[in-house]
Amino acid sequence: MISIKLPRAADTALLALPLLALTALIYLWTARPAGSAEYAAAALLWLIFNAAFVLMAHTGRTDRWRAPVFALYAALFAASYLLGRADVAALPGVNADFMCREGLPLCHIAAFYNIVPAALKGTVIWPGVISGISTSVVSIMLVWLGASLVLGRGWCSWICFFGGFDDFFSRLLPRAVIQRTPKWLTSLPLAVLLFTFLLSTALMFPVYCIATCAFKVVTEIPAGSSPGELVRIAMYTSVFISMVIVLPLLMKRRAQCSFLCPIGALQAGFSRVSPFDIKVDRSVCVDCGACVKACPVLAMTPESRAAGSPGNSCARCGKCLDNCPAGAIHYHVKGTPEGSNPGLARVLFLYPAFLILAYFVSGTCVQVTARLLRGLWGLL
Repeated sequence: MISIKLPRAADTALLALPLLALTALIYLWTARPAGSAEYAAAALLWLIFNAAFVLMAHTGRTDRWRAPVFALYAALFAASYLLGRADVAALPGVNADFMCREGLPLCHIAAFYNIVPAALKGTVIWPGVISGISTSVVSIMLVWLGASLVLGRGWCSWICFFGGFDDFFSRLLPRAVIQRTPKWLTSLPLAVLLFTFLLSTALMFPVYCIATCAFKVVTEIPAGSSPGELVRIAMYTSVFISMVIVLPLLMKRRAQCSFLCPIGALQAGFSRVSPFDIKVDRSVCVDCGACVKACPVLAMTPESRAAGSPGNSCARCGKCLDNCPAGAIHYHVKGTPEGSNPGLARVLFLYPAFLILAYFVSGTCVQVTARLLRGLWGLL
């Protein structure tokens, strides 16, 4: 079996070069920049996100370098949604609430709720009922499915363009104010998933997206000053502040991902078939509890640590690996002996994670960055 140690200098370059080349091709193919701003944006984002991979490879730290680019990724996607919605709202005679915005990504949460309507009626139900299924809708569903089969719940820490928000806010305070969390809360997303999926299928209406989603305020907050619109704005803002900002701050946990998001429960199911997981080498572990304290999604518990794995609810963020003082935790390829070549297992996980991330960043994120660069150049 190939042996890979923590790479340094030339080894890091050799390890990173294939990814640099592959992601460059993805940026060129997906982004297809048409002007100087697009070229500059593509080059800038390619450099930033690949620098994170190089630092991961060189230092052996995963979460430390994943976290800042994940937060940037979330911010860029939010900017793309809000700017795109503003563009649509400015069009005369267009109701932005029911306008399918070409060029804006279909939310992967909404994509899941569209599977049954798309199969039965050939329509999508987000943001409104429209005839036919566009290429963008099909592509996002296929990419989401493929990424889920490979990464499992790793989707939530590497690809989900909302996860960067509560991930970011969960890191701002030095220690948790709320120390204990009832275990039953971690089962709540499964109940939300089943209830909203059945109700959405029965009504052919995206119930979770309309009534519960915590991210409306950074994607499609309604325009207008009617009482109904003001109630919706207050509802979306309250859910976002409480679930994405306040609770992550107080708990140092990803509260929205752990206690509310239905896709988190679905991705945990995909983790059963994903080729990757996280293992704890019990012969090295000193039971210090650092991994339990660090885990942002409450997957690592004293019980799961004793069992040698955080299980399917693990989001593969690498935070437990970075915080383990004994180096007892590692990525693992299922079907291989535990503890054999953890460096190779980590690389095999990081490559598809970064390639899929590049697919998303090279599209909408490049476009919105180019737009921001044009605005900046206009001010200079």
